[in-house]
Amino acid sequence: MTRPPHPPFTSMTAARKVRMAEDAWNSRNPDAVVMAYTPDSRWRNRTEFITGREAIHAFLTRKWQHELDYRLVKEVWATCGARIAVRFAYEWHDGFGNWYRSFGNENWEFDAVGLMRQRIASINDLGIAEQDRLFHWPAGRRPDDHPGLTELGL
Repeated sequence: MTRPPHPPFTSMTAARKVRMAEDAWNSRNPDAVVMAYTPDSRWRNRTEFITGREAIHAFLTRKWQHELDYRLVKEVWATCGARIAVRFAYEWHDGFGNWYRSFGNENWEFDAVGLMRQRIASINDLGIAEQDRLFHWPAGRRPDDHPGLTELGL
């Protein structure tokens, strides 16, 4: 299985890879999302350590059952060879209607065919009022004309 673009990444191919990841995560479909990772992919997500597609699938299923109306924006921070550094923000609410904006950074490493073999994520949550939300597109892919993190001042 191959997942272009492949490393080594240029600024253009890294941006395409990041947008593809953002689109997949905004689908909130664990079955589709896990296919971007190697079968033995290793993650650190906040304080949780996860290895393998099955564990990633279980994690994503749990995540999107708790983080409702999830909307994500990602942006390349840096790239070198098979690695991409990403910054992101996403908005969601819990089952009680409390809204959050979660900010973070990810370090990604890919294998030769473009599957992610390592993901290290640091994330902080900020409670926000519903009227302070910035991500209002319908569920799914962020529209091309929706501002990114830099344009939003995030």
